Amino acid sequence: MANEMGLSQTAVSRIWRAFGLQPHRQDTFKLSTDPHFVAKTRDIVGLYLDPPTKAIVLCVDEKSQIQALDRTQPILPLAPGIPE
Repeated sequence: MANEMGLSQTAVSRIWRAFGLQPHRQDTFKLSTDPHFVAKTRDIVGLYLDPPTKAIVLCVDEKSQIQALDRTQPILPLAPGIPE
């Protein structure tokens, strides 16, 4: 990442620490297949960095609390007495 952005490894480490990022602790990573992902990401980040005047920016999770865990493996078949 440092080479790609033209920064030193120390600079990248400082940035990660400043924002509390710990990518080395992630167990999984899922890349979006949306062809417009980069444009959408720029729009969202732009709202946070420079919100419109007299506006509020809210973030809403699409998943309910029950579905909060992203599953990497398929759910096993149901058995009597065991909830899915």
